[in-house]
Amino acid sequence: MDLLTEILKHPFTWGLLLGLLIAGFIWKSGFSARRNLARELKRVEAELKNLQGHLNTQLKITATGQESLQSELASLRQQNENLRVNHAALQQKPGRAEQRLLQIQEIAIRTMREQAPGFAAAWENAIRQGEAEVDAAESGLKKLVRRVIPGYGSHASPSARITTDDNLHS
Repeated sequence: MDLLTEILKHPFTWGLLLGLLIAGFIWKSGFSARRNLARELKRVEAELKNLQGHLNTQLKITATGQESLQSELASLRQQNENLRVNHAALQQKPGRAEQRLLQIQEIAIRTMREQAPGFAAAWENAIRQGEAEVDAAESGLKKLVRRVIPGYGSHASPSARITTDDNLHS
Protein backbone atom coordinates (compact mmCIF):
# COMPACT_ATOMS: atom_id res chain seq x y z
CA MET A 1 0.00 0.00 0.00
CA ASP A 2 2.90 2.25 0.59
CA LEU A 3 3.86 1.87 -2.97
CA LEU A 4 0.42 2.98 -4.10
CA THR A 5 0.49 6.11 -1.97
CA GLU A 6 4.00 6.81 -3.17
CA ILE A 7 2.85 6.57 -6.81
CA LEU A 8 -0.20 8.72 -6.14
CA LYS A 9 1.95 11.49 -4.70
CA HIS A 10 3.81 11.81 -7.94
CA PRO A 11 2.50 14.65 -10.26
CA PHE A 12 3.00 12.48 -13.35
CA THR A 13 0.54 9.94 -11.99
CA TRP A 14 -2.04 12.66 -11.37
CA GLY A 15 -1.60 13.92 -14.91
CA LEU A 16 -1.85 10.38 -16.29
CA LEU A 17 -5.02 9.65 -14.31
CA LEU A 18 -6.54 12.99 -15.33
CA GLY A 19 -5.66 12.30 -19.00
CA LEU A 20 -7.13 8.77 -18.79
CA LEU A 21 -10.29 10.17 -17.18
CA ILE A 22 -10.68 12.74 -19.95
CA ALA A 23 -9.96 10.06 -22.59
CA GLY A 24 -12.65 7.84 -21.00
CA PHE A 25 -15.25 10.63 -21.15
CA ILE A 26 -14.33 11.34 -24.75
CA TRP A 27 -14.48 7.63 -25.63
CA LYS A 28 -17.88 7.28 -23.93
CA SER A 29 -19.16 10.41 -25.69
CA GLY A 30 -17.87 9.10 -29.05
CA PHE A 31 -19.41 5.68 -28.41
CA SER A 32 -22.78 7.27 -27.55
CA ALA A 33 -22.57 9.55 -30.58
CA ARG A 34 -21.73 6.57 -32.82
CA ARG A 35 -24.64 4.58 -31.40
CA ASN A 36 -27.03 7.57 -31.87
CA LEU A 37 -25.66 8.09 -35.37
CA ALA A 38 -26.24 4.42 -36.22
CA ARG A 39 -29.86 4.68 -34.94
CA GLU A 40 -30.38 7.91 -36.91
CA LEU A 41 -28.91 6.27 -40.02
CA LYS A 42 -31.30 3.31 -39.70
CA ARG A 43 -34.23 5.70 -39.22
CA VAL A 44 -33.22 7.78 -42.25
CA GLU A 45 -32.74 4.64 -44.37
CA ALA A 46 -36.18 3.37 -43.36
CA GLU A 47 -37.69 6.79 -44.15
CA LEU A 48 -35.85 6.85 -47.48
CA LYS A 49 -37.16 3.38 -48.34
CA ASN A 50 -40.67 4.51 -47.38
CA LEU A 51 -40.36 7.67 -49.48
CA GLN A 52 -39.05 5.66 -52.44
CA GLY A 53 -42.06 3.37 -52.12
CA HIS A 54 -44.40 6.37 -52.12
CA LEU A 55 -42.53 7.88 -55.07
CA ASN A 56 -42.79 4.63 -57.03
CA THR A 57 -46.51 4.45 -56.27
CA GLN A 58 -46.99 8.08 -57.30
CA LEU A 59 -45.04 7.52 -60.52
CA LYS A 60 -47.15 4.47 -61.36
CA ILE A 61 -50.34 6.45 -60.73
CA THR A 62 -49.05 9.35 -62.83
CA ALA A 63 -47.97 7.02 -65.63
CA THR A 64 -51.39 5.33 -65.63
CA GLY A 65 -53.13 8.70 -65.72
CA GLN A 66 -50.83 9.90 -68.48
CA GLU A 67 -51.52 6.78 -70.53
CA SER A 68 -55.26 7.24 -70.12
CA LEU A 69 -54.95 10.91 -71.13
CA GLN A 70 -52.88 9.96 -74.16
CA SER A 71 -55.41 7.31 -75.22
CA GLU A 72 -58.28 9.77 -74.69
CA LEU A 73 -56.40 12.41 -76.69
CA ALA A 74 -55.83 9.93 -79.52
CA SER A 75 -59.52 9.01 -79.42
CA LEU A 76 -60.56 12.67 -79.51
CA ARG A 77 -58.19 13.32 -82.41
CA GLN A 78 -59.73 10.40 -84.29
CA GLN A 79 -63.24 11.70 -83.57
CA ASN A 80 -62.19 15.18 -84.68
CA GLU A 81 -60.81 13.78 -87.93
CA ASN A 82 -63.98 11.74 -88.49
CA LEU A 83 -66.15 14.79 -87.85
CA ARG A 84 -64.01 16.88 -90.18
CA VAL A 85 -64.32 14.26 -92.94
CA ASN A 86 -68.09 13.94 -92.36
CA HIS A 87 -68.48 17.72 -92.40
CA ALA A 88 -66.55 17.96 -95.67
CA ALA A 89 -68.64 15.14 -97.15
CA LEU A 90 -71.88 16.81 -96.05
CA GLN A 91 -70.72 20.08 -97.59
CA GLN A 92 -70.22 18.27 -100.90
CA LYS A 93 -73.73 16.76 -100.99
CA PRO A 94 -76.01 18.04 -103.73
CA GLY A 95 -78.15 20.92 -102.62
CA ARG A 96 -75.81 22.25 -99.93
CA ALA A 97 -74.43 24.97 -102.17
CA GLU A 98 -77.96 25.92 -103.18
CA GLN A 99 -79.08 26.04 -99.54
CA ARG A 100 -76.13 28.26 -98.69
CA LEU A 101 -76.89 30.53 -101.63
CA LEU A 102 -80.54 30.64 -100.55
CA GLN A 103 -79.54 31.70 -97.04
CA ILE A 104 -77.23 34.40 -98.42
CA GLN A 105 -79.98 35.69 -100.70
CA GLU A 106 -82.49 35.70 -97.84
CA ILE A 107 -80.14 37.83 -95.74
CA ALA A 108 -79.55 40.16 -98.69
CA ILE A 109 -83.31 40.48 -99.27
CA ARG A 110 -83.91 41.32 -95.62
CA THR A 111 -81.19 43.95 -95.79
CA MET A 112 -82.62 45.43 -99.00
CA ARG A 113 -86.12 45.60 -97.51
CA GLU A 114 -84.72 47.62 -94.63
CA GLN A 115 -82.52 49.90 -96.74
CA ALA A 116 -84.49 50.39 -100.01
CA PRO A 117 -88.20 51.12 -99.49
CA GLY A 118 -89.16 50.80 -103.22
CA PHE A 119 -87.52 47.41 -103.49
CA ALA A 120 -90.05 45.57 -101.32
CA ALA A 121 -93.10 46.14 -103.55
CA ALA A 122 -91.33 45.08 -106.75
CA TRP A 123 -89.80 42.11 -105.01
CA GLU A 124 -93.10 40.90 -103.57
CA ASN A 125 -94.70 41.20 -107.04
CA ALA A 126 -91.86 39.15 -108.56
CA ILE A 127 -92.22 36.52 -105.82
CA ARG A 128 -95.98 36.21 -106.48
CA GLN A 129 -95.35 35.76 -110.19
CA GLY A 130 -92.68 33.15 -109.47
CA GLU A 131 -94.98 31.27 -107.13
CA ALA A 132 -97.74 31.27 -109.74
CA GLU A 133 -95.35 29.90 -112.37
CA VAL A 134 -94.07 27.20 -110.02
CA ASP A 135 -97.63 26.21 -109.06
CA ALA A 136 -98.57 26.03 -112.73
CA ALA A 137 -95.43 24.01 -113.49
CA GLU A 138 -96.17 21.54 -110.71
CA SER A 139 -99.60 20.70 -112.05
CA GLY A 140 -100.91 19.80 -115.47
CA LEU A 141 -99.11 19.79 -118.81
CA LYS A 142 -96.10 21.88 -117.73
CA LYS A 143 -95.26 19.28 -115.05
CA LEU A 144 -95.26 16.52 -117.66
CA VAL A 145 -93.14 18.59 -120.06
CA ARG A 146 -90.70 19.46 -117.26
CA ARG A 147 -90.30 15.77 -116.36
CA VAL A 148 -89.67 14.80 -119.95
CA ILE A 149 -87.46 17.80 -120.78
CA PRO A 150 -85.79 19.06 -117.55
CA GLY A 151 -85.19 22.77 -117.46
CA TYR A 152 -87.85 23.64 -120.05
CA GLY A 153 -90.77 24.58 -117.84
CA SER A 154 -88.74 25.95 -114.91
CA HIS A 155 -87.71 29.31 -116.42
CA ALA A 156 -89.94 32.36 -116.63
CA SER A 157 -91.15 33.45 -120.04
CA PRO A 158 -89.36 36.43 -121.63
CA SER A 159 -92.48 38.59 -121.35
CA ALA A 160 -92.70 37.89 -117.63
CA ARG A 161 -89.04 38.87 -117.24
CA ILE A 162 -89.61 42.15 -119.03
CA THR A 163 -92.64 42.91 -116.82
CA THR A 164 -90.60 42.13 -113.70
CA ASP A 165 -87.69 44.28 -114.91
CA ASP A 166 -90.08 47.16 -115.63
CA ASN A 167 -91.50 46.91 -112.12
CA LEU A 168 -88.00 46.98 -110.63
CA HIS A 169 -87.02 50.13 -112.53
CA SER A 170 -90.24 52.02 -111.70
